Amino acid sequence: MTLPSLRLPASLSRRRPPIPVPEAVTLLLLTLLTAVAEPNDEACLSNLRSSLEDPANTLRNWTKSTFASPCNGFTSYLDGATCNNGRIYKLYLPSRSLKGSISPFLSYCTNLQTLDLSSNFLTGDIPAELSSLLNLAVLNLSSNSLSGQIPPQLALCAYLNVIDLHANELSGPIPDQLGLLVRLSSFDVSYNRLEGPIPALLANRTGPAGGLPLFNASSFVGNRDLYGYPLPPMRGRGLSVLAIVGIGLGSGMISLILSFTAVCIWLRLKEANANAAAGGGGGLMNGEEGKISHLMPY
Repeated sequence: MTLPSLRLPASLSRRRPPIPVPEAVTLLLLTLLTAVAEPNDEACLSNLRSSLEDPANTLRNWTKSTFASPCNGFTSYLDGATCNNGRIYKLYLPSRSLKGSISPFLSYCTNLQTLDLSSNFLTGDIPAELSSLLNLAVLNLSSNSLSGQIPPQLALCAYLNVIDLHANELSGPIPDQLGLLVRLSSFDVSYNRLEGPIPALLANRTGPAGGLPLFNASSFVGNRDLYGYPLPPMRGRGLSVLAIVGIGLGSGMISLILSFTAVCIWLRLKEANANAAAGGGGGLMNGEEGKISHLMPY
């Protein structure tokens, strides 16, 4: 039995000729170049430079022309910057006497994995926009003069391994959300102005060996109004205002009562002396006779 021949539709039978190899390579290179030439790194770097003062001139090659093409593969043309596949991978700028603030446009360096601006003179808030750095693993802003609260949005940076914010002027509570960072292995917020309880998800996290806390008291000391494990119990801070007022009022009342009692005793003694003198009648009487005559009715 002969099977009938199947005839494909003309639209399927026409096959598109293969793209020549050189053209395919060209398309691939164009795609890669488009990804590498993403303008976000340029906006990130130029705005960061604008927000910083550099009295020591350590950022001399951070210029507009360099921002347009800061990387060539793994080669960086910016001092303090590391590149990876043509994108800014690390910004390592500690101890450069930098002043100013942290630009929220840092969030445009979307491939950034390390941000270290420690031991400078930076002021202002920690931008909540840093939460857009989804690849960020190391955040070190320690030993500056940063103020405001720790942004809870940092919990969106799921790859964070290190958060070092010690020796600043940060206030408010430690966000509970930071306890959700499962990769977090180093955390230091000591010597700030933080307050409230230490989040349980941070306090109770144990190290690789188990048993011992991963973050001990040294991660939290130096915050007067911060409390909870692993910090030691809070000591008495002296008398409160109400206690001082109460003690003052009580002392005043005691002094008034004692003064009133002393006056009453003095008046009684004076009256007794006056009566004794009046009962003498010009004659001489001993003490007992004077008392008896004073008590006898007339």
